[in-house]
Amino acid sequence: MKKFVNSPDTILRDALTGVAAAHPELSVDVERRFVTRADAPRPGKVGLVSGGGSGHEPLHAGFVGPGMLDAACPGEIFTSPVPDQMLGAASAVDSGFGVLFIVKNYTGDVMNFEMAAELAADDGLETASVLVNDDVAVQDSTFTAGRRGTGATLFVEKIAGALADQGADLAAVADIGRRVNASSRSFAIALTACTTPATGKPGFDLPSDEIEVGVGIHGEPGRSREKMRPASDLAAELVETVLDDLPPSSDSPAIVMLNGMGGTPLIELYVLYGEVSTRLEERGVRIARSLVGNYVTSLDMAGASLTVCHADDRMIELWDAPVRTPALRWGV
Repeated sequence: MKKFVNSPDTILRDALTGVAAAHPELSVDVERRFVTRADAPRPGKVGLVSGGGSGHEPLHAGFVGPGMLDAACPGEIFTSPVPDQMLGAASAVDSGFGVLFIVKNYTGDVMNFEMAAELAADDGLETASVLVNDDVAVQDSTFTAGRRGTGATLFVEKIAGALADQGADLAAVADIGRRVNASSRSFAIALTACTTPATGKPGFDLPSDEIEVGVGIHGEPGRSREKMRPASDLAAELVETVLDDLPPSSDSPAIVMLNGMGGTPLIELYVLYGEVSTRLEERGVRIARSLVGNYVTSLDMAGASLTVCHADDRMIELWDAPVRTPALRWGV
């Protein structure tokens, strides 16, 4: 294994130290392990907090900033953060208007955010939660009961974050987050497994001529293992699987993300996106906005996921609102 690490035991602390050095617009609490906007809490604003295991960067700390999250709590690699982290982050960004927890559907994340909400209530802090469960690959997996939360997390964080910036109350921000999740579906294909620093070896064996179809962002098994084939064929499978689960309505605009899993060059992602966009249009999907790049990764896994959100006009408006974070910024 060749990786830029000092020790697998200190990788999260060392990474947070690097985030602090690179982004003075953020406040990084290395000891308690959460990242907030440097100007938090913002008076009169609902606070947005998300988090999960590390290894999926830039999710979540890369999306902290105006127009998106107020705080993120990273756990160890592929391990949920603990309730005290979540409570610390929520308390740091609460201005008295409540805090929204955005939770990917993994058993540890769900349980610990629920415990954090109970602790927050004991402290008189109002919270609400949005559960993200967009992955159509499998109903249950190694890490979950029900669908996994993956790419749609970014959509929820961006659109709910924009509404919170406009001064909406906690119930309204939570409501649009849930609507975005309900309107979104994702599906992923892995070309290689990822290697965690703790083990120093790939998470699963995958012959060079085979792919894992429907893989999770921790390397969980998907629907099937198949032979490698051209990008056009893989794009067709991504599109058909997503749209079969949530067909588009007539003249419905869509926000589309072709997400790299961490180890795929951008040129290959654009090859795949060209094929994806063609097939979406053939299925009657009007692409209103798109993202191509590494946003919800799985360490160094080669592969890609497709996320489609059948958005309404309000969601598009909020998507276009200014955002300024380390990994996503426009309109500012």
